[in-house]
Amino acid sequence: MPSSKPLWQTFLAFLAPMMLSNILQSLFGTINSIYVGQMIGVDALAAASVFFPVMFFFISFVVGLGAGASVLIGQAWGAGEHHKMKAVAGTTLAVALFLAAIIAVFGGLFSRQLMVALATPPDILDQASAYARIMMLAMPATFIFILMTSMMRGVGDTVTPLWALALSTIVGLVVTPALIRGWLGLPQLGVASVACASAVSSVVTLLGLAVYLRRSNHPLAPDAEFLRSIRLNGELLRKVLRIGIPAALGMVVMSLAELVLLGLVNGFGSNATAAYGAVNQILSYVQFPAISISITVSIFGAQAIGAGKADRLGAIVRTGLLMNLVLTGGLVALAYLFSRVLMGFFIVDPAVLDLAQRLLHIVLWSSVLFGMATTFSGMMRASGTVFAPLAILIFAIVAIEVPSAIILGRVIGLDGVWAAYPITFCAMFILQMSYYMLVWRKRTVQRLI
Repeated sequence: MPSSKPLWQTFLAFLAPMMLSNILQSLFGTINSIYVGQMIGVDALAAASVFFPVMFFFISFVVGLGAGASVLIGQAWGAGEHHKMKAVAGTTLAVALFLAAIIAVFGGLFSRQLMVALATPPDILDQASAYARIMMLAMPATFIFILMTSMMRGVGDTVTPLWALALSTIVGLVVTPALIRGWLGLPQLGVASVACASAVSSVVTLLGLAVYLRRSNHPLAPDAEFLRSIRLNGELLRKVLRIGIPAALGMVVMSLAELVLLGLVNGFGSNATAAYGAVNQILSYVQFPAISISITVSIFGAQAIGAGKADRLGAIVRTGLLMNLVLTGGLVALAYLFSRVLMGFFIVDPAVLDLAQRLLHIVLWSSVLFGMATTFSGMMRASGTVFAPLAILIFAIVAIEVPSAIILGRVIGLDGVWAAYPITFCAMFILQMSYYMLVWRKRTVQRLI
């Protein structure tokens, strides 16, 4: 973390490529859905959607692994101990490859049985099984790609992951329609085209990334030392999992709560469901800065701890809070200003458009508080304090969000369900800030590696 520039400039230089990566990834998913829905049909889109909960579970775990590894790598990088950094990266990749191999074998043999267990409708069972089989067979490449981009952030590099994701996106967007239509003599694979394109883009990107990292002498280049480190180290793995598992659990808990709230929204009819989808599309983009700022705070904090500069942690948190106020707050202001135009991209029915705009106005402002809460938890994660922030998150969701949505939904209707979001974000902000100020700051921060 260079000290020659003001902290906010260094922070922004790290943050901007990561935000662009998040936006690019989201756009890629949206365009892929358009490909499938428009070029194949609704049944194909449904077949791909069936596998989403399974994929989310796998991705949650590997993202958690990446979060744990990036903190340890950040501390080792800050301390200038490159051999420890590569040892952490190697151990993380080893366990990910082991698990991905199990998933690939299971998927190759039992993807149809898995889809049956998920109550997949019979008319899309064959398509869903084919899609799931290819996605699970490609899991080793997917895991390595996600982990490498996450671990590169630990050494302060967010530009290379952005270019890698751009390459992956370009390959995917070219190969997907080629396989759907059978261009250039390729076989027409239906919905499996998306899965095959995803596998091809991951493999091509990993090969290109390996060549680039070697030629640029990147700290995480797959050189001889790095390759020798790809083995299970029990002590390092425990440290990675200690940070990574709570991060993954947090994602899973939030997704389960979202399913509960979606069920409540569905009870108000199809218009409410359509509005839910449109509002969440806007919220996902508005919250990109908040999520990226939390990761940045965590990485910068880990590097400062590794370098023995714990006195800088407060400044990093303050910078993160300021960035949330400016970036997330700025996007919130724009979304309020152009809310009807934004909703119009997804909805044409005037009644549903009015409903969606009203619901967006209820929840939008609280995204700033969500960002503030994740800034505090991001810094605590940098020091290895993960269970208290996780407990606060679970409490806010289980004891505040879900009960609020149920009670207010019965009392004031659909608006009450949506009011549960700002209530929860307010609670998360107050609780995370209180624990940070009253407990965490009074502790002595020590390196984990």
